[in-house]
Amino acid sequence: MNSSVRTTEPTPAPAPQVRWLNRTVLGIGLASLLSDWAHEIATAVLPAYLASLGVAAAWLGLIEGVADGASSFAKMASGYYTDRLRRRKPIALAGYLVTTVGTASFGLATAAWHLLVARTLAWLGRGVRTPVRKALLASAVTPETYGRAFGFERMMDTLGAIVGPATAMGLLALTSHHYPSVFAWSLVPGLLAALCIALLVMEKERRAIPRLSFAASLHTLPPRFRQLLTAVALFGAGDFAHSLLILLAAQRLADAWGPERAASLAVMLYMLRNLFYAGFSMVAGWLADRFPKPRVLAAGYGLAACMAVGLVVLPITLWTLAALFIVAGVYIAIEETLEDSLCAELVPEPQQGMAFGTLATVNGVGDLISSMVVGALWTAWGTEVAFGYSAILFIAGSLLATRVGRPDPSTR
Repeated sequence: MNSSVRTTEPTPAPAPQVRWLNRTVLGIGLASLLSDWAHEIATAVLPAYLASLGVAAAWLGLIEGVADGASSFAKMASGYYTDRLRRRKPIALAGYLVTTVGTASFGLATAAWHLLVARTLAWLGRGVRTPVRKALLASAVTPETYGRAFGFERMMDTLGAIVGPATAMGLLALTSHHYPSVFAWSLVPGLLAALCIALLVMEKERRAIPRLSFAASLHTLPPRFRQLLTAVALFGAGDFAHSLLILLAAQRLADAWGPERAASLAVMLYMLRNLFYAGFSMVAGWLADRFPKPRVLAAGYGLAACMAVGLVVLPITLWTLAALFIVAGVYIAIEETLEDSLCAELVPEPQQGMAFGTLATVNGVGDLISSMVVGALWTAWGTEVAFGYSAILFIAGSLLATRVGRPDPSTR
């Protein structure tokens, strides 16, 4: 009698779930908070420091413009260069240290051109580290959790932007408005940020990509990523600096509240915007991990259009301004979280440095163009034309974002 032995295949153990809030994500988030805290201390008192040196307001515009331009192109160069390295972390650490030292050196300035050099040096370091930090963050999590990881980083960065100016005000009182001492104190959070990168961030082993020319590296980026860049560029050409919202609030509230009170209310509205920006970044990340990212990004761009239309058609009161500043905070949270997480999803890991650098440069150029154009339109034809221009570009960017294709499986 033949007996058959019944064998059963062992059930494979489920793959261990990778936590998205791991040591590297936490380290990068803390570094973003601390570094933003440091340079916001300096940024908050820079205009007053320039005034104490007896220079014109045009110098502030020149300093910010040159520094932002240098930072934008440093991001592109850094992304291109670091894709060819086996280890990106040392470049990120160097960027944080250069930014920290450059910012603290503001206190050594005795002329406006000294500040121009120091600010440009600090922002070059910031530009170098940005695409590297984002590439390290993307490599530390799974594609299914990109949204939450980038949302967490954006939230931490914005918290730094909230506590930085508050710290500056406290330091001014503590040091009796001795500006060099205030700038020196920015070393503390800045060096702690570099320490977080050095001790907490764990870089995975990676394979460097072949040494292609800069143009060839751009050309090899996936077509779907180039679709995203087109949408980002169109939207960014209308995405003006929100300091213009502060100016609008201060001007429109002056009749009812008086100039000094209106200025204070405008700053409070901006703080409200930052609170919603920080708070909604994690929500935006959660949405990004559960719904198609192009649609969530398009919704964020659509919210920006709602804000711009509201600035044109609604009566400008304290309450309508509060609502519009809240919408501004929410759309910025969606925009920045989704652009970064979608970039990580659309581009293979070996090319992510170049992709993040290109995305940051496109955003930087857009910031420059949009603020200049909106400011010029405001001066020449009023706020209706200026914000109407932005609304049209926001709507166009939203429509283009919905057309961004999903990534191929090979990019995941």
